[in-house]
Amino acid sequence: MKELLNAIKKKYGLKKVVKQRDDLFFVTVPKSYAVDFITHMKDYEKFTHLAFLNAVDRLEKNLFQLTYLLDNPTSNISLGIRVEVSRTEPEMTTIHHLWNQVAAYERELKEMFGIRFPGSPRQHESFVLEGWQEIPPMRRDFDTLKYSNETFFPRPGRQTHDPKEYMKEKLYPDFFKKEKEETDER
Repeated sequence: MKELLNAIKKKYGLKKVVKQRDDLFFVTVPKSYAVDFITHMKDYEKFTHLAFLNAVDRLEKNLFQLTYLLDNPTSNISLGIRVEVSRTEPEMTTIHHLWNQVAAYERELKEMFGIRFPGSPRQHESFVLEGWQEIPPMRRDFDTLKYSNETFFPRPGRQTHDPKEYMKEKLYPDFFKKEKEETDER
């Protein structure tokens, strides 16, 4: 794998390869030649299996990070290819011509993050959120609590629990009772 990583670093001018485990590596590739890089890895380096495509909202950096995880079944090595996409112009070239199933991932990312993949099949159709009118729900600037309060009404008798306190009470009732008595005495 070391020879392959050195070769692709040289060919594509990659600065850094992150070794996560002996069988898992990550590289960050500029958006401008990401599709060429992915195509090369599939066609010439035997990374023939696309395990997944996902996105992370890096709000502080004003970008989305896409990760394409490719597997080489022959050598049992996985390579995560990270591509940064601007949040203000969230668009990435589709790779559905390489793997048909990627169209489903791309539809999901369009709906959940608002990242467009022009040319990908069925991009204009809803994936799971029919009739959604808000900003994409997986964006970090989507206010889940505000949406929930505006959309759903409170039901009588319903109460919320602090998960930490609730589990402490369930798992260690004697300790919780003693701690509560001490707090009440103060």
